[in-house]
Amino acid sequence: MLSEDRQPIEKKDTMPTETNYTSREMMAVAAAREIRDGDIVFCGTGISMLAAMAAKHISAPNSVIFFETGAIDSQLEEVPLAVGDSRVMFATSVNGSLADAFATMQNRFTGRQVVGIMGAAQIDIYGNLNSTVIGDYHHPTVRFSGSGGACDVASFVSRTIIFMQHAKRKFVPRLDYLTSPGWLDGPDGRKKAGLPEGGPACVITNLAAMGFDPDSKKMFLKGCFDGVSKDEVLDNMGFAVDVSQAAPIAPPSAEELAILREKCDPQRLILG
Repeated sequence: MLSEDRQPIEKKDTMPTETNYTSREMMAVAAAREIRDGDIVFCGTGISMLAAMAAKHISAPNSVIFFETGAIDSQLEEVPLAVGDSRVMFATSVNGSLADAFATMQNRFTGRQVVGIMGAAQIDIYGNLNSTVIGDYHHPTVRFSGSGGACDVASFVSRTIIFMQHAKRKFVPRLDYLTSPGWLDGPDGRKKAGLPEGGPACVITNLAAMGFDPDSKKMFLKGCFDGVSKDEVLDNMGFAVDVSQAAPIAPPSAEELAILREKCDPQRLILG
């Protein structure tokens, strides 16, 4: 079972791989596998940076990493601690501004190649996200920092990869607040709202990977991580999803782990 970031997972295959890895490493690798060569990757803080860095080293060497602070085509020799960290500007093609970053998402030439990596406090079956409040908006139990650029990313990029911890309080039937649009209320939701084509492509959790049905736009289970059952995935969600397409997800290979640990985050600033 993948449950705690720092708890090692013993693998059961006989491939030439490491036998222990953490759920955070599994999540970073799973997200990196979703990044295609040539993608323009909009990164936030933390594990999304690791996923983008790992993808560039492993399977997407021609991907371009950029940040909302205006650093475009960052080489990232060292993992930054935040999007405002000066290390995001190392060997960039452009050191611009917030306007440059958001123009990259919205212009008609580059926008179709942009994939955004996001996270949130709550997600629903259509991939809509809440990162604003828990509870009533005016009298919340918890108030978060809010959208930042998340709503713009979810609205304009070609697809999004979403990181979530797998828990019922996070996978909810109804959001307490809609911060960032997914597929809204279904197949025509984005079009009716005047949004361009795009939307969430997958959700990576500490237990599994989820996708979205191309017709209904509802979330479904793509696969479970090693040692995780379908029942465990469903038991930790506030709504039911289709599990008929679920297949085992390969654990990280020795190469993937070596790149993650030795090239991306040797100081374990994010891996922990």
